[in-house]
Amino acid sequence: MKLVLLSGGSGKRLWPLSNDSRSKQFLRVLEGQDGAAESMVERVWRQLGSAGLRESAYVATNRAQREMIASQLGPDVPVIVEPERRDTFPAMALAASYLYSEENVSLDTVVAVMPVDPYVDDAFFGHVRKLENVLRETGANLALIGVVPSLPSEKYGYIVPSGSAASSAEALRVGHFREKPSREAAEALMAEGALWNCGVFAFRLGYLIGLLSDKGYPIRYGKLLESYAELPKISFDYEVVERETKTVVLPYDGYWKDLGTWNTLTEEIGSPIIGRGLVAEDAENTHLINELDIPVAVLGARDLVVAASPDGILVTTKDASPRIKDVLGGDNPRPMFEERRWGQYKVVDYVKYPEGYEVLTKRIHIRSGCNVSYQLHRKRNEVWTIVSGIADIVLNERPYHVKPGDVVRVPEGTRHSIKGVTDVELIEVQTGQELIEEDIVRLCMEWDEIPFHQFI
Repeated sequence: MKLVLLSGGSGKRLWPLSNDSRSKQFLRVLEGQDGAAESMVERVWRQLGSAGLRESAYVATNRAQREMIASQLGPDVPVIVEPERRDTFPAMALAASYLYSEENVSLDTVVAVMPVDPYVDDAFFGHVRKLENVLRETGANLALIGVVPSLPSEKYGYIVPSGSAASSAEALRVGHFREKPSREAAEALMAEGALWNCGVFAFRLGYLIGLLSDKGYPIRYGKLLESYAELPKISFDYEVVERETKTVVLPYDGYWKDLGTWNTLTEEIGSPIIGRGLVAEDAENTHLINELDIPVAVLGARDLVVAASPDGILVTTKDASPRIKDVLGGDNPRPMFEERRWGQYKVVDYVKYPEGYEVLTKRIHIRSGCNVSYQLHRKRNEVWTIVSGIADIVLNERPYHVKPGDVVRVPEGTRHSIKGVTDVELIEVQTGQELIEEDIVRLCMEWDEIPFHQFI
């Protein structure tokens, strides 16, 4: 079996901690086994290791999240990157073509697909393993996992069994699907034995490759990449699952939760305070999550979420917190905090002057032994001030050694990189007419690939 973890999302529902590059699955707000902070994706990756599934797992994601995945899961995690966001059907089409033509996976191999961020107990992954046998025993084209509902929720889609058993003792044949019903309709669905659709499904690789071929899409990975923009923006559920008649569902009667909004996430956060601040005793059922360097105090206010980050500040009742995505609407400002494979940065100041001149200041942390790609910028100049730690840098193939107090100038067009000899903190000031993250020409990623010139 191969396992594909779908990692996407625009980061709106858990704003301001989440943003376009740091979606909910990357927030380190859960408590791990050793008591250290853990993100949802780190938790799932740990559980996959315990279940013996990690070695067969791939992460399908978009460009904005690639470095975050490398930062949290390590640089060796197999990642299949979409050239642009186009929903889950194109993402799965690309993943299938990659497994088929790049990894030479047999068409008879079962591929299981799941979100990268379910909050589940370890037994859930045993059910994921069972999908392979369910497919083979029932002869179905698709096998899903359906969660036995604990309440008539309006937030989830429902899988309604047909009433006839599949040839597998555990699986049921699927009759139809119902998307986010009213509470009254959800109660009626539960009475019929309907299950929550948790977004987990499995199929033989040949099934999806054949479906792509029938639709006239390329099945070779390189060709599909070239025509990726032509694929329809549609979910795998709508394009494939709900159109397939030979589908079975495996019920799961264990712990499962979607931590997609502040009210559900705070139910699983161990401490009412993360970061600098205080929550008074009379502020009952209130959570404070603060990523800023200034303290936040909450007094006399109940049932609140107070979240503060470089991207903004949110104060909301827990009941109202799911509305944040609607309130933000289509607003999609640049992220003010990002994790990268080499460390992280925080935007501490940004000014755009009337004549169009821009100044952006970042506080950057580079981990020991890690390096920024060897790159250049066409639209900006940079000045680095080393605050702490020791680093090696390269400017136009010339190596230098820097320490606290050193100032490095990186004019527009200069080829440059920096590697932490120890953990390094620096202040970077960018100046130019258009300061955007896309203004990067990457020459190589690894330090050993940089062509050095020694001083004469």
